Amino acid sequence: MAHPRFEGSFTQQEPIPDEAIAAATRVLQSGRLHRYNLGPGEEGEVAALEREYAQWQGVPYCLALTSGGQAIQIALRAVGVEPGDHVLTNAFTLAPVPGAIHAVGGKPLLVEIDDNLCLDLDDFETKAASGRAKVMLVSHMRGHLCDMERLVQICEHHNIQLIEDCAHTMAARWAGKRSGNFGIAGCFSTQTYKHMNSGEGGLLTSHDPDFMARATIMSGSYMLFERHGAGPALEHFDRPRFEQPNNSARMDALRAAILRPQLGALEANAERWNQRYAAVEDALRAASRLRLPSRPNQEYFVGSSIQFSLTDGDEARCQQLVGLCAERGVELKWFGHKEPHGFTSSHRSWHYMQAQELPRTDAILARLFDMRLPLTFSVADCRHIGQLIVEAAEAL
Repeated sequence: MAHPRFEGSFTQQEPIPDEAIAAATRVLQSGRLHRYNLGPGEEGEVAALEREYAQWQGVPYCLALTSGGQAIQIALRAVGVEPGDHVLTNAFTLAPVPGAIHAVGGKPLLVEIDDNLCLDLDDFETKAASGRAKVMLVSHMRGHLCDMERLVQICEHHNIQLIEDCAHTMAARWAGKRSGNFGIAGCFSTQTYKHMNSGEGGLLTSHDPDFMARATIMSGSYMLFERHGAGPALEHFDRPRFEQPNNSARMDALRAAILRPQLGALEANAERWNQRYAAVEDALRAASRLRLPSRPNQEYFVGSSIQFSLTDGDEARCQQLVGLCAERGVELKWFGHKEPHGFTSSHRSWHYMQAQELPRTDAILARLFDMRLPLTFSVADCRHIGQLIVEAAEAL
């Protein structure tokens, strides 16, 4: 029996909390939106966010920025990536990741993924051993964490600096350790579709004071680095304040005010997302033609989206599944498009970089589907959505 069509929106986020709206109103009424426009002894919203996020993340240093993409660019510059340098990264990621490498003059060196959408660590080890790159920008794409202990071991063995793109793994953990705390830097996004919502925004975290001093100057501190809520001691700025360029990538007080109240709800929201993910996952397991990636026991993920593959799908059948789901009100993204489509793209569309052969990744993406799970959906909604996807798969 056919299930009723789903009528919800896959792009509708929950309202900004009242406390955040009140905080934003206070900032607007003050007229002082710039992070350094403060009165005597005033901490300011941005410095307070940095301090609170660093404490939550379990790191000494945090820098608030205009976007997750800027967090990645500044992290790459702060570890010393120069024009012409190769930077290792996942072949399966979103365009801003290789875009950030290109923006700093680097050359993306892509690594295959495995059937569970994680970095293929065997391919990474081979490419790390080649000596072509001294930086690894691992993208925890769609919230999938690889074996982080092995990743760190490979990086340490080959003297590779590790930067984590945690746009999809804020609040995720591997063996109890927070995503973002495995390398020299963690890069987070607060863009609307991420785990905290300020429209645009980013956070950069680290345990390394010299790295963070360089990043702070590059963010555009105007020599006011002592006004940061989770910054290194002043002596770490002695050299970078004269050597690092100003990139004007500071977060403003309005966005920080919106984010601070959301931080307190982050852990609870992660559980809410995972309840919705489980409802869809349970339904999809009933479909013999659909395959879900497996999740290792060491991983605690945040299920704000779900991915699955069509086991026997060619291009026409994959497009047919997207259409059948759309008829039922279910919005799927398919990574097999030949050209960028919506929020999906593949390495073959990034013409600013050298073409690379990645047959395993290409084969996986050709049958891979992706779906957002906003918190505006109820668990019952997600159960219904899963049933509609199964119904569509069975109709192929």
